[in-house]
Amino acid sequence: MRIGLAQINTLVGDLAGNRARILDAYAKLVADGAELVLFPELVVCGYPPRDLLFKKRFVADVERTTAEIAAEIGDVPAVLGYTLANQAGAGRPAFNAAAFCHRGAITKVARKCLLPTYDVFDEDRYFEPAAEPTVVEFGGRRIGLTICEDIWTHELVSTRRRYHLDPVKWHAGARLDLMLNLSASPWHLAKNSVRRTLVSDAARACRCPVAYCNSVGGNDELLFEGRSVVADAHGRVLAGFAAFREELCVVDLATTEPPSLHASYEQEELADVYDALVLGVRDYAHKTGFRKALLGLSGGIDSALVAVLAAEALGPENVTGISLPSAISSQHSKDDAAALARNLGIHCHALSITDVVAAAEATLAPVFAGRPRDIAEENIQARARGLLLMAISNKFGSLLLTTGNKSELAVGYCTLYGDMCGGLAVISDVYKTQVYALSRWINRQREIIPQNTIDKAPSAELRPNQTDQDSLPPYDLLDAILKGYVEDGLSRADLVAQGFDRDVVNDVVRKVDLNEYKRKQAAPGLKITSLAFGTGRRIPIVQKYVS
Repeated sequence: MRIGLAQINTLVGDLAGNRARILDAYAKLVADGAELVLFPELVVCGYPPRDLLFKKRFVADVERTTAEIAAEIGDVPAVLGYTLANQAGAGRPAFNAAAFCHRGAITKVARKCLLPTYDVFDEDRYFEPAAEPTVVEFGGRRIGLTICEDIWTHELVSTRRRYHLDPVKWHAGARLDLMLNLSASPWHLAKNSVRRTLVSDAARACRCPVAYCNSVGGNDELLFEGRSVVADAHGRVLAGFAAFREELCVVDLATTEPPSLHASYEQEELADVYDALVLGVRDYAHKTGFRKALLGLSGGIDSALVAVLAAEALGPENVTGISLPSAISSQHSKDDAAALARNLGIHCHALSITDVVAAAEATLAPVFAGRPRDIAEENIQARARGLLLMAISNKFGSLLLTTGNKSELAVGYCTLYGDMCGGLAVISDVYKTQVYALSRWINRQREIIPQNTIDKAPSAELRPNQTDQDSLPPYDLLDAILKGYVEDGLSRADLVAQGFDRDVVNDVVRKVDLNEYKRKQAAPGLKITSLAFGTGRRIPIVQKYVS
């Protein structure tokens, strides 16, 4: 059997646009010889629809659109994800479903059995689970239908048993000829190897080929990288699709040829991070109606990295960098910002904030009289920059990108209503050590980010001769503690037992807990790790628990 996988990028709620994209992909795959076409989870409405599901007409409109798509399906069946109203008198309002479409109609419906409600997922809020998986008969074959989480019961990912039903084991007893999985599985670092193992082991367990079709694209903070995969009955990968881009491909399940792997299917980790962030910027901007982006260029490594990503995502002609030096800004910072803009070919303007800061300080002088200069005056500079950047964003309709990294955001080393101003926090899930690694990777063939930007000591330049390490531990140490505390859930005692200095641990953890209120007001950020600030992390602001 020749199966076509449509790894396409849809927009949440754009039912007409998604319909056109689905039908176009279907036509191309049929023309390429597909005998069945598989689409991702909830492809009709986009994933995740979240509280759109509570709008009175949303589920009905998705059903209507799905019926319109089915009416265009010919002799080659298509399997696509959609929402189906729960007509029973009890339970959640809808099902996360898959429609088996053939010859102008939906001939079979499968409902998702396992509803993830952890990390970034909250499907139990919206969907009713199916009692058991679904098998459809077509062309003399028994085809098992599963939806995303239905195959995520593997011991590799389930340290605790979450569900009473294991759809893979159920299907293993159903004498299948083929299993299909419609997926919308958000990406984070190291996830691809896990997913590949799940698909291969499911194929071996069910003794049949498994075709897994994943979404691709950025939707708010979540990034979907595609990397659809097909494995034969022995678990051997037959095809691995592109990462972070759309791909339509027909796979012959009977092939004995070597695996067909897109060049990006197994690419290195830094390439993944780069491609993920570029996709995230592009989709967030374009899907929210922006074509141009704006950012402050400090001459530092964070803003340099964000500028590179923005230029790649939107085109250098659509990116503007604003250098905003104060009276204490170093000449090398001004020079590095200008050099970066030249290397990228982006627009660049230099606007001094000296007079703005002086005016603010003069206005505040009667209130501040008799008090020594401290962080309040330092932050006037950051807030003056935020003021001017937001004004330019308003005037020209450009998306303002913030440039703070995960290390800074974790410990509150950022200014609320200052450098935190913006519509998208591009690298808010990228630790400072990763910022350096990614910047060096970007420069692997030629200098794009000025070498001085990479080499010099990082500084907010809010006071003379300031460096980040005046207030923070070295970033390699800080990031290791943050990963343990934020992502791995370790306590202070756990971290000290690992060999970290007790005073340093206590200081870092105190700062993380203290600055939750800042993070709640931050721009949405692109998620690249297993646990990012924002979606998936729900720590109360008002709390006194000390771990």
